[in-house]
Amino acid sequence: TAGQVSDYIGARALLSSLPNVDWLLGDRGYDADWFRDALKDKGIRPCIPGRKQRKTPVKYDQRRYKRRNRIEIMFGRLKDWRRVATRYDRCPKVFLSAIALAAIVIYWL
Repeated sequence: TAGQVSDYIGARALLSSLPNVDWLLGDRGYDADWFRDALKDKGIRPCIPGRKQRKTPVKYDQRRYKRRNRIEIMFGRLKDWRRVATRYDRCPKVFLSAIALAAIVIYWL
């Protein structure tokens, strides 16, 4: 989602297309009871810390959550590629190809 848009909007849009996974790692922006319930209904265990304003604390796997930074680092490296960051390619296939090429160069070379 864009910076000024709540993460709930993106979560609601992608909820029906989530693959079969064991865990979903997310930041505090995805902390909502309806989202946690929807994930549990799909058999996915949420690893999302609670917001600071939450009155009752939420349990989550802290060790697993700390490893989430690997995903953030990967997206940061991909955004170093101007073509990927600004999304010059409007065709989804060409954009995915640019991401694949950038990932190969970043992690293989």
